[in-house]
Amino acid sequence: MKKNRFVVITVAIFSGILLNSHPVFAEAQTYDSNAVINFVPNQDVTPPVDPSNPDPENPVTPIDPTNPNGPNPGTAGPLSIDYASSLHFGENKISTKNEVYNAKAQAFTGGSEGPNYVQVTDNRGTETGWSLQVKQNGQFVSTSGHELTGAKITFKQAQINTISTSPKPSQLKDTFSLTPDGTGAAEQVVSAGNGEGAGTYVYAFGTDETKSESISLEVPGSTTKLAEAYKTSFTWTLTDVPANDNTGQL
Repeated sequence: MKKNRFVVITVAIFSGILLNSHPVFAEAQTYDSNAVINFVPNQDVTPPVDPSNPDPENPVTPIDPTNPNGPNPGTAGPLSIDYASSLHFGENKISTKNEVYNAKAQAFTGGSEGPNYVQVTDNRGTETGWSLQVKQNGQFVSTSGHELTGAKITFKQAQINTISTSPKPSQLKDTFSLTPDGTGAAEQVVSAGNGEGAGTYVYAFGTDETKSESISLEVPGSTTKLAEAYKTSFTWTLTDVPANDNTGQL
């Protein structure tokens, strides 16, 4: 009996120790660390993007209808013209009537098409605005030097497309015609003000639905046309001059 009593007492003693003990924790300590990242202006050339879905993650390869070797490369950054469509008004019968010819849509490798467009990228990291201008370098002239007198190009249904969260340029011309003599001042067509225009922007003429009717060439019926190819060129100029107000239209 003494042996049994000893066992019971011993168990009771150790059980009491387990039930009444509490863990002891060290006081919590805190320490602050930091994370930084720096950005610098990007000097790289930005590839062309889809004018209707201008995502730089998905560049495209435009086809130049006037140059089988491909379009001219874009200018280097950080404020750059990445691409500008060349225009083809097709092969047409000589007419003595006033005629309007539409530029063909911008074609891409792979068979897709989209609006003709100009692409601008601002990777300066300042969001201080910019301006885009265009000039026609003289009238259409044939391979033998004959001028297509009175011919006039009109751009219409222009819009700005981007996926950038920076505000779109506040000023643009949605319709304009160019002076074809090559002596006039350049036409200012898009302007971004301070706090606008950082990232990649597409100045597109029309939409996927109207892409083949947004740039037209008017030719008077009275103008003599030779059975030759006629050609002109454009110069697009991008400057770091910001828009001076927020009127919306140039």
